[in-house]
Amino acid sequence: MHTLDAIMSRRAIRQYDASFRMPAADVERLFQHLLQAPTSFNLQHCRFVQVDDPQLRAALRAAAWDQPQITDASLLLVLCADTQAWQNDPGHCWRDAPADTRDLMLSMIHGFYAGKPQLQRDEAIRSVGIAAQTAMLAASAMGYDSCPMIGFDAERVAELIQLPEDHLVGMVLTIGKGNKDAHPRPGQRSLDTVRILNRF
Repeated sequence: MHTLDAIMSRRAIRQYDASFRMPAADVERLFQHLLQAPTSFNLQHCRFVQVDDPQLRAALRAAAWDQPQITDASLLLVLCADTQAWQNDPGHCWRDAPADTRDLMLSMIHGFYAGKPQLQRDEAIRSVGIAAQTAMLAASAMGYDSCPMIGFDAERVAELIQLPEDHLVGMVLTIGKGNKDAHPRPGQRSLDTVRILNRF
């Protein structure tokens, strides 16, 4: 599917064929595309918890208001981010760059993030959002449906996946074969109400 078609046709699908399982090759292909999502300073904040344990899925479903896509979708990802990626070995993300470029970027990273916890969190959330959209468009291009989710008890989800203290849960993403179309779009704002020229 063409990227522009994937953007226009993608919808949040909440009901899936629970008997369908994505081939392992498709899951790996999806992840290879997901890894291409851009991140600030190439820090690659995101961590993708792929949940395939049925008992854990059931517990996550309970923490997500019993939404069926948690257990029924072929692929369940908890999209997390390391808020301290800026100081947790950022050199690894620049290991293949020329030495002068690597040294410059590492000094800029520290100056940009140090002492700014809100910025650290904001960048982690931004990275999750970009990664989620990349995953959804890749899934759509591969013929799969998806649903980004924030309807869950984040503290309980963090507990269930044993989230490290310096990480956060950004969202949950389900991917698979939908068995019921999404409702018609409920209402789109017109372009003239959202596009601002130069200033508010």
